Amino acid sequence: MIQITLALPFGLPPPELAPDLQRALKTPALAALLSRTSNAQVHPAEDGARALPHEAWLARALGLLGSGAQADGAPVAAAAMHGYGQAPSEGYWFIVQPIHVQLARTHLTLADPRQLRLEEADARTLFELAQPLFEESGKPLVYGDAGTWFMRADDWADLSTATPDTATSMNLSDWMPEGPNAIAFRKLQNEIQMLWHEHAVNEARQARGLTPVNSFWLWGGAAAPAPATAARKTLAVAGAPAWLAALGRPSLRGATLAQLLAHPADGDDQGPRIALLGDLMESGGGGDWSDWLMHMQRLEQDWFAPLLAALHDGRVARVKLVLSHRTRLAEFTSTKNAQRKFWRKHTLNNLVPS
Repeated sequence: MIQITLALPFGLPPPELAPDLQRALKTPALAALLSRTSNAQVHPAEDGARALPHEAWLARALGLLGSGAQADGAPVAAAAMHGYGQAPSEGYWFIVQPIHVQLARTHLTLADPRQLRLEEADARTLFELAQPLFEESGKPLVYGDAGTWFMRADDWADLSTATPDTATSMNLSDWMPEGPNAIAFRKLQNEIQMLWHEHAVNEARQARGLTPVNSFWLWGGAAAPAPATAARKTLAVAGAPAWLAALGRPSLRGATLAQLLAHPADGDDQGPRIALLGDLMESGGGGDWSDWLMHMQRLEQDWFAPLLAALHDGRVARVKLVLSHRTRLAEFTSTKNAQRKFWRKHTLNNLVPS
């Protein structure tokens, strides 16, 4: 029987806003899935973790991170490269993302990379400018797409990095790479910053009202080849950053629930079919709660209600919801039998898990 795991990064609202947001939500199917459960678990974020709870959860679900290990930046680079048609057989690889660093009142912050809107032609120009400096440093650079590049750095395997969503809008000094090669990283980063400063690409971007691409973010370090378990997982990804979509099955990128349910069974992977929906990431991470509410209502129509119906009519044996915010992740599992617990009132109270 089909089992579905639905992961919603930033599906948990901040506790202080949750009562108002719950009253505004009209999501009876979500309430049923959260209330009538066979199992519910809450996991606080690990102290000092350099990956957000949903990123650490996904790395474990794909077999990229041992069950007892801390998600230090989420080791996804080698697995993501497969999604771009790259298949490195050796080496230690990082994701390199062009970014905009901005000055707050007292510190530097990383602007949300989703808002960079870097066009392919401009990205290619910046990549080709930077590539020789990476090569001179003994760090080959590979192009994935406009916002996702890859760098091999075998001697930087001990570098501790943070995911971009962990660092976005935070004090950058707290999230810069750390370790024995941190100085070498900063030297390379400074050289790239000077190379891109006032380049024609950035001048043209600013003339169009866009922010300049003034630095790069390094993270996701992982040894190649990627674990075979990651390739076997039935993972659908929609509405998420490109690097995350690259982890999903090519046939299930942007998939609907109907497409996920119709996906042929894979003999190598008898586990649940996983759908990670990034619809709430930008609004939840950036505090745009009217947009968050709009996306939640759309998810009710496209995912929660059809999943609840599939539970009731037996097309799906189990549904697990994985909801998170920056400091916590909660899992709620429901079955057809659990939905018969009529004495449990449908409520959204579990959006603030204890």
